[in-house]
Amino acid sequence: MNNTFELAKLLISKKSVTPDDAGCQELIASRLEKIGFHIEHLNFGEVDNLWATYGDSGPLFVFLGHTDVVPTGPIDEWDSDPFTATEKGPLMVGRGAADMKSSVAAFVTSIEDFLKDSPSLIGRIGVLLTSDEEGPAIDGVSKVVDYLEEKGEKITWCLVGEPTSDSRLGDVIKIGRRGSVSAKINVIGTQGHVAYPDKANNPIHGFSDPLAELSKLKWKDQTGEFQDSVLQISNINSGTGVTNVIPGNLVLDLNVRHSPSTSCASSRYAGCFDNRMVGPPVHTPDALSAQRQASAPLGAPSVLSSSLARPANHPRSQRCSAARLILHW
Repeated sequence: MNNTFELAKLLISKKSVTPDDAGCQELIASRLEKIGFHIEHLNFGEVDNLWATYGDSGPLFVFLGHTDVVPTGPIDEWDSDPFTATEKGPLMVGRGAADMKSSVAAFVTSIEDFLKDSPSLIGRIGVLLTSDEEGPAIDGVSKVVDYLEEKGEKITWCLVGEPTSDSRLGDVIKIGRRGSVSAKINVIGTQGHVAYPDKANNPIHGFSDPLAELSKLKWKDQTGEFQDSVLQISNINSGTGVTNVIPGNLVLDLNVRHSPSTSCASSRYAGCFDNRMVGPPVHTPDALSAQRQASAPLGAPSVLSSSLARPANHPRSQRCSAARLILHW
């Protein structure tokens, strides 16, 4: 059994549900420190971030990833413990096995193997990990990038270990990424007893037609290289938990992963969002020639873009974040 697999199993065993790192970064930092990395733990709010560097000067190649995972949902609906890496045929099953603890493990073991063979490196290696990728993504990489910019640190190349392959390693070449716009809608009703609906205003009933309309929203991609931008509703919460009370409000969480041809301003709901951005889209069409000339075989280099990449004319301050929209129904 190889070192990457063993480290991935250890990382999966840690219940690092966002924003809790659950000791993943301490484990990784201890291994990197043993092979000569300088370690910095950068904590903002409830979020743990690790910035580790090797070498003194020269161009900087950074491995970028995250140690947090999404919640498991009902444990009894899993065939195996989500926090125990379980082998099922050729697959390893566990929360974070694909997104992205196996990749983080591969970061570490590949660096260990590389430095064992080439200890006198020309240039530098960096590892940037956060426990705030699956959550609001406010106190994670964005804050670390601000910190690095204040220090005058420049990242030359960046590899993101997100699970982007389709059928085999290296079969997908990324030429960009979609942006992310989120919003919270709070529909205000009037609480009352179910026996007297005439004295109440049920926000669930009142918002049913607008909800159906929201779920149909779509914006056509004009680049020909991305999926269409589709609005998705991720959470709906209402009610007190008892069956005889009409709720006083209904709260929805929604998100649009949008292509470069769609923006907050172009949306008919542009007024719902403020002027900050969770993640603007990035498009690198120059990579298309590499994509069209050949498919990437196993182990071949691919054209990658990172969450740190921005077009030259893209302002650092342009971000998009969730805004709170209250609809009085």
